[in-house]
Amino acid sequence: MRNERTDRNKRQFTPKRQFTPAVPEEENEGQLEGRNALQEALRSGRTIDKVFIASGETDRALQRLAAEAKEAGAVVVPVDRRKLDMMSTTRAHQGVIALAAAREYFSVDDILQEAADRGENALIIICDELTDPHNLGAIIRTAECAGAHGVIIPKRRSVGLTAVVAKASAGAIEHMKVARVTNINATIEELKEKGVWVFGTAAEGSIPMYEADLTGPAAIVVGSEGEGMSRLVQKNCDVTVHIPMKGKITSLNASVAASILLYEAVRQRR
Repeated sequence: MRNERTDRNKRQFTPKRQFTPAVPEEENEGQLEGRNALQEALRSGRTIDKVFIASGETDRALQRLAAEAKEAGAVVVPVDRRKLDMMSTTRAHQGVIALAAAREYFSVDDILQEAADRGENALIIICDELTDPHNLGAIIRTAECAGAHGVIIPKRRSVGLTAVVAKASAGAIEHMKVARVTNINATIEELKEKGVWVFGTAAEGSIPMYEADLTGPAAIVVGSEGEGMSRLVQKNCDVTVHIPMKGKITSLNASVAASILLYEAVRQRR
């Protein structure tokens, strides 16, 4: 016969499962925690995408480390210590967590030189504040398959070359030049001066994509997932194009839109 008292006692003293805060995938992979880890990464020349530092931190050594990371090209973001605690997997972050890039960045000139070396008109994708790592990875993958020469992303308000982006690119990150720039609008002006036509993608674009001449040196701008291109970026484009929509949904995923425009360029360049 079952001993009901024993069963009740077992149930009573069964330890509860401890709650572990969920860590965003793109912030968990390629993550460096603590001052020594960041210091050694910087000394070795490893590319650091972003550094999260405890806001209000007055430790001079930590401030110098953050300044060193910023000088090396990382974006330094002050955050509440509770965010650092949630991100941390070691529970010993010492007030700083860094995200290392999965691959080194190139310059805009490197991308243009790639086109010149191939004897082709430049074909570039510009991502305006794209924050979803899976979208960026998919864009890099399609760009490589379509024979594009490079992808340009901004330093701030954008996902960088994280491990998640690398995985989503299915290896294309190893073959595609990605430039990370301080100012997208300044980069657009630079490209224009070098003879590259800039085509912005927008639902209200002035011409359908089939009327855009993508045979010459071209940069295609894809906006963020929620807001699309910023007003200033849209204003600085030479022309805005729209993808004809036949259904009831009026917008496409950013990586899908980039894919359609890239392969329209491939079709025109045959």
